[in-house]
Amino acid sequence: MPNKRTKKGSSKKSPLSLEQLLLKILANNPGTLYGYKALHSKAGRRVYDADEVVDAVNRLWEKKLIDKTKGNRFKLAGKTDNAPDKSTSKGKSGSLGTLSSRKLIEGVVDMTSSGAAYIVSEQSERDVFVAASKLKGAFDGDRVKIRVGMRRGSRRLEGEVVEIVERSKSVFTGIIKVTQKFALFIPDTNIPLNLFLPLSKINGATDGDKVLVRIVEWVEEEGKKPIAEVVQVLGKPGENNAEMTAILANRGFPLQFTPDALAEADKLPDNIDPDEISRRRNFKGITTFTIDPVDAKDFDDALSIQRLQNGNWEIGVHIADVTHYVPVDSAMDKDAFKRATSVYLVDRVLPMFPEKLSNLVCSLRPNEDKLCFSAVFEMNQEAQVINKWFGKTIIHSSRRFHYAEAQEILDKGEGDLYQELNTLNQLAKTLRARRMEKGSIDFSSSEVKFVLDANGKPIEVVEKVMQDTNRLIEDFMLLANRSVAEFINTRPEKVPFVNRAHSTPDLDKLSEFRNLAADFGYELQIDTPEQISASLNAMLQQLQGKPEQHMLESLAIRSMAKANYTTHNIGHFGLGFTHYTHFTSPIRRYPDVMVHRILQQYLTDKNHISRDIETLEKRCEHSSIMERKAMEAERESVKYKQVEYLSERIGQVFEGVISGIANFGFWVELDQNKCEGLVRISSIIDDMYVFQDTQHAFIGSNNGKRYQLGGRVRVRIVSADLLARTIDMEVV
Repeated sequence: MPNKRTKKGSSKKSPLSLEQLLLKILANNPGTLYGYKALHSKAGRRVYDADEVVDAVNRLWEKKLIDKTKGNRFKLAGKTDNAPDKSTSKGKSGSLGTLSSRKLIEGVVDMTSSGAAYIVSEQSERDVFVAASKLKGAFDGDRVKIRVGMRRGSRRLEGEVVEIVERSKSVFTGIIKVTQKFALFIPDTNIPLNLFLPLSKINGATDGDKVLVRIVEWVEEEGKKPIAEVVQVLGKPGENNAEMTAILANRGFPLQFTPDALAEADKLPDNIDPDEISRRRNFKGITTFTIDPVDAKDFDDALSIQRLQNGNWEIGVHIADVTHYVPVDSAMDKDAFKRATSVYLVDRVLPMFPEKLSNLVCSLRPNEDKLCFSAVFEMNQEAQVINKWFGKTIIHSSRRFHYAEAQEILDKGEGDLYQELNTLNQLAKTLRARRMEKGSIDFSSSEVKFVLDANGKPIEVVEKVMQDTNRLIEDFMLLANRSVAEFINTRPEKVPFVNRAHSTPDLDKLSEFRNLAADFGYELQIDTPEQISASLNAMLQQLQGKPEQHMLESLAIRSMAKANYTTHNIGHFGLGFTHYTHFTSPIRRYPDVMVHRILQQYLTDKNHISRDIETLEKRCEHSSIMERKAMEAERESVKYKQVEYLSERIGQVFEGVISGIANFGFWVELDQNKCEGLVRISSIIDDMYVFQDTQHAFIGSNNGKRYQLGGRVRVRIVSADLLARTIDMEVV
């Protein structure tokens, strides 16, 4: 069966398209009714996002390849419905019959809201139903062994848990309710989790506090609850610190470093050993500087520039040498791998490494000697790379710019290091133009930044603007990343490597976007990868300044495949690169740490390169998973601040664009602050509006008025619910 799960729940993409995969799942289970969630589990929760599966299922239904029943349950078209509904059927009384002598299989728990679950297993063509009373303390995402059987007269596989192989999660956030004898826990997420907290284990929490709890004893006896203890009192619900911390904890990010990791960080030397300097290429006398966001503290990249005697330019891309200070399998290394990334919420950063390393020892601060791992390029005036060199260096940055500051110098044509900035900017523009000619897609979706008061409350929302200085840094980082990947991937020794891969888009998803774009007058050619990138770039240029710009840019990005880390080099479609990796941010991305170690090992002794590609691939998969969790946390923090911002503006009127539409209403993104809220169609009472799915619009039955995707509207803020993270609006 496609998309088999590997050990410990990791998954690999099926060679089939998602639609083909779903059809095969349904064909292997004729007559069985599947809900969206069950199909998502069967396809692979770690491989596909829920919205990808929902979109694919809906497309199959529209093509009449599958049938839909009441309650959004699906089966292969034309098959007899002789099986119970997978999501709602209740277990019948009576003992299980036999199936291969009631064999034992291993799989992953996919819980339903009722408390029952399905076990998704590579050893079974069908998911196995397990009643809540038979879970024996297993929880969503846990890997378990189950005994499988089939009841007489039923075609549904049923089972009971006999062993919990691996827990997926042991800490949760939520509200504590304290009684005279014990405490109860109400989780933030909508899951059937009942925990028992003895009063001796509530760690000073009071009734109504938002807390982080850890399960200390998974009681597997029927009728008994798992025993938990309060690890940390986060605060009161609605408090900024409590909510932001809960967002991180719910995604599985450790909130503190281990004592051993902090002890290692404290012992990091403040000075550089002179013997170490002598082993490195010295850039201390060459003009070197950093350009970063105004509030950045972890400067992990710097640029150097000097004119060579032959008239060419030597450009150094200098990256903090994290691996010099972090040995393999040290406590700091283990903590960093577990996080795999720094997480950037609206009001804070959860760093991948302790502060002493990320903000002091390795941060390329001005007027300090720093150890780096560098990619150095000799370039001519046309930005063609004549020679390249990779190796360990020491630098001395003479200047720290923030983006707006460097941009002002470029705009004025004068100021500190103007000539160097201008030369780098011209070279970067040439690199960019050549990259675009070769198929790189110029996605530049807008982002917002919140201005917060001392208590973390948003008082202003400003849009981030990409300027030449942002792109300058981006283009030289892309050059370094691409060059390192090309260097290692083309070695005759076939070195196992960490690639940043991005496959071509799913044609069905892209076709759907093409049809939507056509409704707005934009034509896309999608027959070949070259046509896709060329026509997308043309559309993105035409969109500039149009009302539908942000909406179509966002949908275009969603139509693309998701980039990931892997040992398999399939190139990077979005950038148009045959080879690509992440080398330039080892302070905040663990894959870059792995790349630094592989590159240094090859440069030092290529005969002793690790050939353990299986372990490397697992580390890549883990890094991809944690990257997605970090993105989810960042998006949730933005959404929370948007809701909080508009909760202070109930009744105010804004203009915006219809950014999404469904049969119950439409979403509006506000021009002024990019916040998004829902207008329920039932709130518009001047006519009876009919949802026209193919036209992406509601159309008035009598007045013909249209509320269409991409259309402009004026709306009033009606309500903002912080706990539900929702904003309701009404049309003015």
